[in-house]
Amino acid sequence: MASVVLGIDPGSRNTGISVLRQDGNRYETLYCDVIKVGHLESHVDRLQSIYMQVTVLIERFSPDSCAVETPLYGKDPLALLKLGRAQAAAIMAAVNAGVNIEEYYPKMVKKSITGNGNASKEQVAYMLDRILGLNGQKFPADATDALAVAWCHLTRNNAPNREALKSSRKSHQNNARDNWSAFIAQNPDRLKSSDQG
Repeated sequence: MASVVLGIDPGSRNTGISVLRQDGNRYETLYCDVIKVGHLESHVDRLQSIYMQVTVLIERFSPDSCAVETPLYGKDPLALLKLGRAQAAAIMAAVNAGVNIEEYYPKMVKKSITGNGNASKEQVAYMLDRILGLNGQKFPADATDALAVAWCHLTRNNAPNREALKSSRKSHQNNARDNWSAFIAQNPDRLKSSDQG
């Protein structure tokens, strides 16, 4: 049975949003973009715009569930407050549309994709490309984060996804080892012996 997940990476200026469809072992990125509201002066207007645009996307794609990244901390308390409000605006759009909400911490999202909760955005994007067969297609960073949240939700709720993820990680690790071995074989003069300090 097919499942459609709306992934959201909230932001007071840029909110990443994605729609990921799974049908058995097949995945399709239906939508992956950024809701940009930084041009609006009023914070209230920004929240309203986020709410309305998420509502429109829910009406368009009819997701079965919504996965939202939860902000944990920030250097600027006011910025964190605004971020939390943006998250609330997106959540309320889903709630009012009757869509089930699940929240995920950033480290949980990164670990579900790369196996490392401290992975870089580049590592997450690379693994998503391999897992979802994006063929190198580039999305804005916030949009990629939203896609990662959607994938995280699927992996936590579907065993076949976890198996596909393990396979992709193993292949990536093997390739990395093979590449390093090849580099050493081709560049023996680049190695530093232990007695050289």
